[in-house]
Amino acid sequence: MKVLITGGAGFIGQHLARRLLREKCEVVLADSLSEQIHGSGFDLPQDLRGCPLLVRDVSAPAAWEGLLDGVEAVVHLAAETGTGQSMYEVARYDRINHGGTALLMHHIVNGLAPSVGKVVVASSRATYGEGKYVCPEHGTVFPGARTAERMKAGHFEPQCPLCGRDCVSVPTTEDAPFRPTSFYGLTKQVQEQMVLMMAKAAGISAYALRYQNVFGPGQSLKNPYTGILAIFSNLARANQPIQIFEDGLESRDFVYVSDVVDATARCVLRAEPEVLAMNIGSGQATSVLDVAREIVAYFGSASETRVTGAFRLGDIRHNRADLSVARATLGFEPKVFFKEGIREFLKWASGQEGAGAAGYERSLLEMRAKGLYHGD
Repeated sequence: MKVLITGGAGFIGQHLARRLLREKCEVVLADSLSEQIHGSGFDLPQDLRGCPLLVRDVSAPAAWEGLLDGVEAVVHLAAETGTGQSMYEVARYDRINHGGTALLMHHIVNGLAPSVGKVVVASSRATYGEGKYVCPEHGTVFPGARTAERMKAGHFEPQCPLCGRDCVSVPTTEDAPFRPTSFYGLTKQVQEQMVLMMAKAAGISAYALRYQNVFGPGQSLKNPYTGILAIFSNLARANQPIQIFEDGLESRDFVYVSDVVDATARCVLRAEPEVLAMNIGSGQATSVLDVAREIVAYFGSASETRVTGAFRLGDIRHNRADLSVARATLGFEPKVFFKEGIREFLKWASGQEGAGAAGYERSLLEMRAKGLYHGD
């Protein structure tokens, strides 16, 4: 099978390329090689240099000329991914995330890519916003975005939309309503809906994989707009203070990159025709405070870990995926959980050049200037 991976030079793309090569696929990579993600002077690792790497901006119509020739499956990973940055770099996120996906599907539905029979698009848990909660009085609820007023007062847990009481996070299922709290989340919602809608119209298979917080060796340590693991590890290695937003108890479903690749490859190789969205995660929640402590301990760092009460508008409080659909459909089962995965990530990161704190501080200053970051 000939497979095109857009964003193929990125973190997930490289790992997926290796897996598909082991499955005897012919793999083509397309990537814009954005300096924010890759830095300057990027080269593919030696083991992937047999894969053609086409430097293309997926939002440019000319980028798709000839790109889909002979391709049987497309894994569309190319996207801008910073939740906070998306709240002011609106046009760029719209152009790349929406525009790039629209051009892909335009080619497919108009018969310009007749060999393509399947698209797998990287969606996100950000489409849910806060996701699924339980209120003591009203049962299952789906809270809206948290307000600056409540968070300034130190009230960080989402409220029941019916009675205003704090509610408790539970695993989010795929039937939860779309309620993104960031523009990034909105772009992922539209990407997902666009691919699934157009795939049905074209009579091809499509999967929208709602990735949780993907981590592992190879993720960008240079991009200050995404990934607390990269940010905290850079600070810890430099023995610089680590400031933790809110009260540190906000949590994420950290899913190891090999598990994400396994689920994605299963979709690529699956013979059954279907159009489907599903969660891909670990099913476990880890607090941000625990993340910082693990990283500081691993490096034996002198970094001070300080819970600040600061917050960013657009951030969600908790997330944890319900994996029932992925289990039933793909036989997917996560194999690497946070305690093991963080050691593998940090072992890799310790051999990489750190990015320092300047880029991260700049990202916070940008958000403060836009009224999106509150606190010291």
